Amino acid sequence: MRFFIVDAFTDRAFAGNSAGVVLLDEPADETWMQAVAAEMKHAETAFFVTTTKSLRWFTPAVEVALCGHATLAVTHVLGGEQTYVTKSGELRARAHAGWVEMDFPSDPPQPTDDDLSEILPGVEILYTGRGVENLFAVLPDAETVRNLEPDLGKLKHTWTGRLLVTAKNNKSGNDYVSRFFAPGVGIDEDPVTGSAHCLLSPYWSEQLRKAELTGEQASSRGGTVKTRQDGDRVHLAGQAVTVLSGELHV
Repeated sequence: MRFFIVDAFTDRAFAGNSAGVVLLDEPADETWMQAVAAEMKHAETAFFVTTTKSLRWFTPAVEVALCGHATLAVTHVLGGEQTYVTKSGELRARAHAGWVEMDFPSDPPQPTDDDLSEILPGVEILYTGRGVENLFAVLPDAETVRNLEPDLGKLKHTWTGRLLVTAKNNKSGNDYVSRFFAPGVGIDEDPVTGSAHCLLSPYWSEQLRKAELTGEQASSRGGTVKTRQDGDRVHLAGQAVTVLSGELHV
């Protein structure tokens, strides 16, 4: 069984979001896949079955229904055009000219009255919403997002324990900044989160009246995601670098 470690949503090694990629000839046991993901210790490890085109994603703690950066990593390894069978439906991706573009379902955040004041103490919140799995908060400016120190203990015990924060970028370059915290699934802060842009793209496309945007995820590793809003779909694009490959012997 071949495995790869890929840094996604970046054009250089040791940046972006690292993902494990395991290529299988036949479906594997869920307990085994979870154990491999725990051993890998990356935010996500993707398991792709070459015969059935099945794609599944595991954090070190749980299986998730959708993951952008690990899908990008798999497509980077495989190359060309790919169609994946997943728990979130059929996903398409294409590797071309050093970039990977993915076609994901749009997840526009719906307004809610969730009280995030204890999770984000002393922080002004302009808008609170929910996506399919994530809490969503819009903050006043990019610097507030960059300097944020949420109470992860309190976040872990809310709904799914996942929070996406964002703000408009008032400087030249990227259109918006974001950070993603997910202690509820064993990830205190995810370096770059492709699936989060399924919320960010529809929200900021409407706010900025632009279909094509560039977002910066302002984690310590950092990363860039290009988005294109297309009705109820979001096209995500990013680069990737393979930093390690080998074989699994268990």
